[in-house]
Amino acid sequence: MAAPQPSDAPPSSATGAVLVTSQPVPEGSQEVRGVDFDSFHGRDITVAELVDNLAHTGFQGSAVAEAARIINDMRAYRHPETGEKTTIFLGYTSNLISSGLRDTLRYLVKHKHVSAIVTTAGGVEEDLIKCLAPTYLGSFTTPGAGLRAKGLNRIGNLLVPNSNYCAFEDWVVPILDRMLEEQEAARKKALETGDEEDELHWTPSRITERLGREINHEDSVLYWAARNGIPVFCPALTDGSLGDMLYFHTFKSSPQRLRVDIVDDVRRINTMAVRAAHAGMIILGGGVVKHHIANACLMRNGAEHAVYVNTAQEFDGSDAGARPDEAVSWGKIKPDARSVKVYAEATVVFPLIVAASFARAGSPSMQD
Repeated sequence: MAAPQPSDAPPSSATGAVLVTSQPVPEGSQEVRGVDFDSFHGRDITVAELVDNLAHTGFQGSAVAEAARIINDMRAYRHPETGEKTTIFLGYTSNLISSGLRDTLRYLVKHKHVSAIVTTAGGVEEDLIKCLAPTYLGSFTTPGAGLRAKGLNRIGNLLVPNSNYCAFEDWVVPILDRMLEEQEAARKKALETGDEEDELHWTPSRITERLGREINHEDSVLYWAARNGIPVFCPALTDGSLGDMLYFHTFKSSPQRLRVDIVDDVRRINTMAVRAAHAGMIILGGGVVKHHIANACLMRNGAEHAVYVNTAQEFDGSDAGARPDEAVSWGKIKPDARSVKVYAEATVVFPLIVAASFARAGSPSMQD
């Protein structure tokens, strides 16, 4: 029988449970620490310095710093024999173009920091529409019924007047007319020559390039993509206002019709991945843009670098919420790749990541 404990001593069962003996932490473990603002006393701290100092903060602060480091590694890579650089695939959803993050995305494309883009129909049309008329700040809580009565469309806390889409229709339909004329002229020529190569096959990436050249506006992401030869892939091109315009155009042009070949585009993006000396993915959001890039990298047995930024969780089995390790199981990211998922809203963290990577002083472009 155990000896009775003194009445003024805590129960040994409790002390044994609470005061479990610690084992040594793994060698190389980093001590948690945050930003030491005192070390910047007397001067402004740069965004790049701030992000660098988040590395050992923990939670999503560390993830933001890791994302910047991975992107810098992407950009520093050179093939030891050919000197080729990383092929960087950038994916973003349409809401990010509707927001002010469009300016950050335009910066990356203008300065040739990425090799290819994958976006949604909204990511194409909202970029063009904002060259024709502005989007406005609103409120997340404004009732939808009242906005509908006023002809205002809400995207989160952004407002887009219906008149913006009317302006887009007025602008895009004559371009669709010319594209159809070119398609039919090429078809006629191919019949005369017997050479199928004379046919004109519109693809989503050829359409986005055409629209980028037609808009001829330096605020546009598509304008800079067309000017710099950066393909913009949009496998769901019809899923938005642009799809509405294409639908209405079928009646206007009947019995002729624009034909869009998505197979040529999947061949084009997959071939880019297969031929890449090194592949990197930067994916903002989820859905089709995330999977389309990851699936292209499957064709080369995985990307060497991957940065995800989104707010989705993995617990419902969605691809949008999946962590990079799930893509490793599919062969879309290499097992030894450097990858991170930042669980955060992109308009908050992506400008920080860009400031700490692409926008650093002396930062090279893809073409340097």
